[in-house]
Amino acid sequence: MPTPYTLSLVTAGDEKTAALIAEGLVKEKLAACVSVIGGLSSVYRWRDKIEKKQEFLLLIKTRENLCEDVEQFVKRSHNYGTPEILFLNIGRGSKEYLDWLGANTLFTTNIPRDKAEKAPR
Repeated sequence: MPTPYTLSLVTAGDEKTAALIAEGLVKEKLAACVSVIGGLSSVYRWRDKIEKKQEFLLLIKTRENLCEDVEQFVKRSHNYGTPEILFLNIGRGSKEYLDWLGANTLFTTNIPRDKAEKAPR
């Protein structure tokens, strides 16, 4: 049985952006924990060219019902026009960790989308 939690993968092109996103998500309780992994080398196609870039990977642990809020926060805080934002369901985990994850995230934000988009950075 799947849990009500997700792991989001986001890449950032610099440490400052990665830290801004990580700290902001945890401060707003949109994520219980964000792990930032440096030294990532990405190869991808962008505008018909093969690009190679050093990036930072953010592993965002959150609730399924906060995915839209996490996505909007990342988009507002990110310096990429099309940031990578993926959500993977956490199908199983230790009860203690999942309880901690739930206790350290908002149950719901209940913020209408139009107001959330106008929220200050």
